[in-house]
Amino acid sequence: MPAKALTGASAQTIVLSILDRSDAYGYQIINRVRDLSSGEVEWAAGSLYPLLHRMKADGYVDSFWVERKGERRRRYYRITPKGQKALDKERREWMAVHRIFVQLWGIQPSLP
Repeated sequence: MPAKALTGASAQTIVLSILDRSDAYGYQIINRVRDLSSGEVEWAAGSLYPLLHRMKADGYVDSFWVERKGERRRRYYRITPKGQKALDKERREWMAVHRIFVQLWGIQPSLP
């Protein structure tokens, strides 16, 4: 399991990347992170929701309520244009770090 500091440093970028693909509610984000990491990264709601509130206050995400028949009401989050700009910047920064590790570790990156 990755160290908390590493997961914490990447949390905003991960959430923005998930929301860049589609709007999602909190537990969808938690499940997506677990699935993407093959279970190695487990986020708790108590960690995610303060991050989402901070990102909303920073203008990176906004939220809306969805109520479907037979289901409870859920707050969905979506990336904003400001969040998209932040994600673009963070993507460039993470890719620069990634290139360093690829060279240091002598690995071939696998692309989807």
